[in-house]
Amino acid sequence: MKRRNFLRASVIGAGSLALPFTLWEGTALAAPAQNAPSPYGPLQPADANGILLPAGFTSQIVARSGQTVPGTSLTWHSAPDGGACFADGSGWIYVSNSEINPGGGASAIRFNSSGTATSASRILSGTRQNCAGGKTPWNTWLSCEEVSRGFVYETFPFGGTAVQRPAMGRFKHEAAAADPVRQVVYLTEDESNGRFYRFVPSTWGNLSSGTLQVMVAGSGTSGSFTWANVPDPDGSPTATRSQVSGSKSFNGGEGCHYAADTVWFTTKGDNRVWQLNLANSTYELAYDDSLVSPGSPPLTGVDNVTGSAGGDLYVAEDGGNMEICMITPNDQISVFLRINGQSSSEITGPAFNPAGNRLYFSSQRGTSGSSSGGITYCVTGPFRP
Repeated sequence: MKRRNFLRASVIGAGSLALPFTLWEGTALAAPAQNAPSPYGPLQPADANGILLPAGFTSQIVARSGQTVPGTSLTWHSAPDGGACFADGSGWIYVSNSEINPGGGASAIRFNSSGTATSASRILSGTRQNCAGGKTPWNTWLSCEEVSRGFVYETFPFGGTAVQRPAMGRFKHEAAAADPVRQVVYLTEDESNGRFYRFVPSTWGNLSSGTLQVMVAGSGTSGSFTWANVPDPDGSPTATRSQVSGSKSFNGGEGCHYAADTVWFTTKGDNRVWQLNLANSTYELAYDDSLVSPGSPPLTGVDNVTGSAGGDLYVAEDGGNMEICMITPNDQISVFLRINGQSSSEITGPAFNPAGNRLYFSSQRGTSGSSSGGITYCVTGPFRP
């Protein structure tokens, strides 16, 4: 297994993505990630919200499904799922999907510089089971339908009417991640034999037309890869995942994150985090729960993923111990937070505000175990720069 070299990333300016900054110093361990003490120290006892956090971090409830978002007139949606933050002057906007069917859609909350909600709005309605998605460099949110032959919808957190993007393929979409260097958007597919795709727009910044491609590689957990065009992105009568001979199968594609010539994505069916090294077209495992030592794997039910400005990956659990775990640039994994008393839920939508000192996320079904019981949180603290 090749050693991994992470690049630190910096999130600068409105709607920007993580871009290369400098090489991580020090000796990297062999991938995939191994157990290590958290760089933030041990978890403290649960706070008033039932969240165990490292010392120096605090949590607050931002919104509850079925209730008005404090400081706004919007009723927060059920089953909050994938999310992202967008810079908005001295404040920011947090966008969240709704994973219900029918209904789905997405909503957005605008915050001022102190983190107080000032307004909120529905930015997508009438869709189906909007699970994850991804932000674009031009300040739109791609909301993905996790249903057979589902669509990607491009939504506008700053105002505008959402647009269906059929050229991005019709399949059981999960997450998306934009790569401004290669000018493509990566897409995961939540099927037990799903594929990993990229969409190459005809014009960068316009997703109305382009070419859908699928990753082609061997059956192993590392090696080289190429891309092949998907002949029929509409996926009927033959599913997109079955159209290209030699395309690589992944067991339940979930979250996806791009930074610094690298794209990471998770597969929940086998509890893995995959890493594509785009500069040299190779792939490998960043995490595999069956290869962790010493002790038990901290991360199971891998799902949504995001990255910090310092290059740490934060991976949320669907199940497991209701934790968000972090994988550091030197291939070490530890638990960042845990939610108590919500074992029938899952953690969704992790996203940092532009300053990198607040992490937003949701418990999709909260304490009730029902989609109507979702809770959206914010954790504030001294995240690593």
